[in-house]
Amino acid sequence: MNPKDPFCNSTYTDQIHMAERELSAFIKAVTEFFGPEQATLSAEDWLHESELMDTAPRSTSRNWRAVTVAASARLASRMSGARHHRTPLVAATDIKVATTPSSNYFAARLPV
Repeated sequence: MNPKDPFCNSTYTDQIHMAERELSAFIKAVTEFFGPEQATLSAEDWLHESELMDTAPRSTSRNWRAVTVAASARLASRMSGARHHRTPLVAATDIKVATTPSSNYFAARLPV
């Protein structure tokens, strides 16, 4: 081990392991809930967000959870955008609305 090389320090090794575990858990969850295509895009987002961190690259302390939160926000935005671009499963003319007194209960209480 070369004492002048900061990446030989166990602190940096610990940070690498923490980042690997955080990214791995994130990708596993995204794959399970959204599929492999979104997992690939989310991995790229996670790596990009890790590069944008304010912490210096050789810092001994990094908040990997913050990177995951930022990548999750990108995923949510992507998924929200995809949902708005889908075509409806039924035509608006096919929707029937009940007009019983109970159906107006919530409508009367919604803020305008």
